Amino acid sequence: MIVGERSAAKPSNGKPISAAKDVVEFIKRHGIRMVDFKFVDVPGMWQHTTLPADQVDEGTLSSGIGFDGSSIRGFQSIHESDMILKPDATTAQLDTFRQVPTLSLICDVWDPMKGSWYERDPRFIARRAEEHVKKIGVADTAYFGPEAEFYIFDKVSYENQQHTVGYSVDSEEAHWNSGLDGDQNKGYTIRPKEGYYPVSPSDKGADLRAEMALVLKEWGIDVEMHHHEVATGGQAEIDFRFNTLLKTADNLMTFKYVVKNVAARNGKTATFMPKPLFGDNGSGMHVHQSLWKGGKPLFYDAKGYAECSQTMLYYIGGLLTHIDALLAFCAPTTNSYKRLVPHYEAPVNVAFSARNRSAAIRIPMFFQGNPKAKRLEFRPPDPTANPYLAFAACLMAGLDGIKRKIDPVKAGFGPMDTNIYELPSEEAAKIRSVPGSLRESLAALEKDHAFLTEGGVFSEDFIQLWIDYKVERELRPVEIRPHPYEFFLYYDI
Repeated sequence: MIVGERSAAKPSNGKPISAAKDVVEFIKRHGIRMVDFKFVDVPGMWQHTTLPADQVDEGTLSSGIGFDGSSIRGFQSIHESDMILKPDATTAQLDTFRQVPTLSLICDVWDPMKGSWYERDPRFIARRAEEHVKKIGVADTAYFGPEAEFYIFDKVSYENQQHTVGYSVDSEEAHWNSGLDGDQNKGYTIRPKEGYYPVSPSDKGADLRAEMALVLKEWGIDVEMHHHEVATGGQAEIDFRFNTLLKTADNLMTFKYVVKNVAARNGKTATFMPKPLFGDNGSGMHVHQSLWKGGKPLFYDAKGYAECSQTMLYYIGGLLTHIDALLAFCAPTTNSYKRLVPHYEAPVNVAFSARNRSAAIRIPMFFQGNPKAKRLEFRPPDPTANPYLAFAACLMAGLDGIKRKIDPVKAGFGPMDTNIYELPSEEAAKIRSVPGSLRESLAALEKDHAFLTEGGVFSEDFIQLWIDYKVERELRPVEIRPHPYEFFLYYDI
């Protein structure tokens, strides 16, 4: 179904909600029955708990509500489990997926023993990153704009047991269904790598993406465009407008929530897994970034390479110098590295360039001569990243480049304005590639993370927590299990 556009949550005076009293007024005026307290865990998924609206007053909103931190991934041990959720009033939105009128609030996590923000709360880390850039005086605002690609499938199944393992996904528009008998097969399927941008009836997801875009607008997110992506089988992209680091991270969490729920109520399933299909393009999350100060962009210079200022080049130098460690947060799953392979438009080359999509950093040239549009596009991240951590890590790497004046040209990172995949082997061998596995990225993070702890943005405790969690909960469990393809290779040896 297509849902009409509504206004974002506002009190009766029409101004955006910014304080506890505004939230209470909105609850009363609009007949809200439930208030949903959402927060993000360490891996990057929303969790929530819900209170009846008559239990929510200004005192509740100011002091927060208690919850068990030991049951949340990456948070507290059982002997220190009491934690507090403090809602951010500016995030108030109607939850359009609930039948009972429900107000949604994104929360910060507090440590009641310290009486301050919880240092393992990813949203707090993003806040500290924003404070740090202001404190050192380089800029006062960091803007981020992610392009989170995803797949829409009609069916998914998977199992992992001692004696059997496997998965299956299906899409009505996928090329592997072109030979099916029956009324549903009309022959309009999408061949591998040809999903960008055929019209209907080949593109069977246009109305569903449009519904997602309209619902995003209901949630206060400004959608710029939507389209089918390169791969077959329902790969999609919906772009929304950039914002400050923290606000964009909040928006990305909302974006994933909306996409999954709109798909579900239409009998579909959406995944942000980077590489659900073998032999076709994976889903990335190209992250556009820029710095501003006093209302003026810092990344533009009409005389610079691709109109880049020296500040922007230093920022690029920082990103590329620390890229191996950055990917532990920006491409943080074992599946991420099945996307980061050559020849699927994957940005595996540690280089920068204007317009070249095979480089790790691209400088978009759509709006030449416009200082406000000048930004860089960091291409290796994917949408399994926790946005609060990934954006904060990118900012800290860029700031380190500015601090140390890391010139990417002198450092040998380019510019690379040719198709890197078609270079002679001798020249191609000189260009370093991104890590080939999560294990490599985590090892890099363990060695190279001083730039993240500047200003106390990331703590040593959190970085070690991240490494340990990824190794013990994700990396090793994947590594020790037999792979179905190993049976093809070795069963008869």
